[in-house]
Amino acid sequence: MKKIKILGVPLDMGAGRRGVDMGVSALRLAGLAESLESLGHSVEDCGNVEVPVVETVRDDEFLRYGGLIAKTCQRTYDWCRGISPDDFAIVLGGDHSLSMGSISGLAQHGRTGVIWIDAHTDINTPDSSPSGNLHGMPLSHLLGYGDERLTGIWGGGAVLRPEDLVYIGVRSVDGRERRLVSDLNIRAFTMKEIDEKGIAYAARDAIARLSHLDRIHVSFDVDVLDPSIAPGVGTPVRGGLTYREAHLLMELLSEPGFVTSLDIVEVNPILDHKNITAAIAVEMVTSLLGKAII
Repeated sequence: MKKIKILGVPLDMGAGRRGVDMGVSALRLAGLAESLESLGHSVEDCGNVEVPVVETVRDDEFLRYGGLIAKTCQRTYDWCRGISPDDFAIVLGGDHSLSMGSISGLAQHGRTGVIWIDAHTDINTPDSSPSGNLHGMPLSHLLGYGDERLTGIWGGGAVLRPEDLVYIGVRSVDGRERRLVSDLNIRAFTMKEIDEKGIAYAARDAIARLSHLDRIHVSFDVDVLDPSIAPGVGTPVRGGLTYREAHLLMELLSEPGFVTSLDIVEVNPILDHKNITAAIAVEMVTSLLGKAII
């Protein structure tokens, strides 16, 4: 059984639509801590990092709220770096820009592989982004490309290697993102390949590629799920993972016991129905952390 620590990062300044800051509360209300405790884990909810209220700040940059997001990610980095390497960290979002803080902080405990489960590749740079929304740029910064205010959180340069990153569930990619993924030779399981080979193939390939590393972080964006089952997301893309595909993925990633930390991001209660998206996300977390059918 694991000692789990939970941190909330109610950040929505990196997204194009408001509301994902409330995803942190939605996940808690869906019974995340209680569900994990029922599996025998020790759970400590450490509350939230401080995030500015967006209505009280002025934004006049193309890289929208870049300085404020950097400060929030710095606080997230400090918390993740400060926990024991033996703790299993769960970081609740909030939008996906928070992963610049969580992954970089947790990577201070050892070389870290990342399984990025998402409809999007989130590897735009400030120069390539059509929107300036930072939730579409966390991986470019973690790989060492981008704004120095953000890469400076961990001292500059790359904190993640391209060969230590695997995408699963991708189906919406901008043109310049596509070129960067190809140039860096990042393994990406698109929905086309998952349809052809199955989610089990993708999960086992990711395990084989990353199992030699010190640590494995799963970053789960709920928009990887098909919007017919998870409507509470700001950037829905049809043709996503089914309920059983997503469960099987998390169950298979759980089996080797090699996952050491997790992000759950982009739950938007404003767009949801009866908190169903947060409830499904909690189910995915429990599958990753050992819940079994028999």
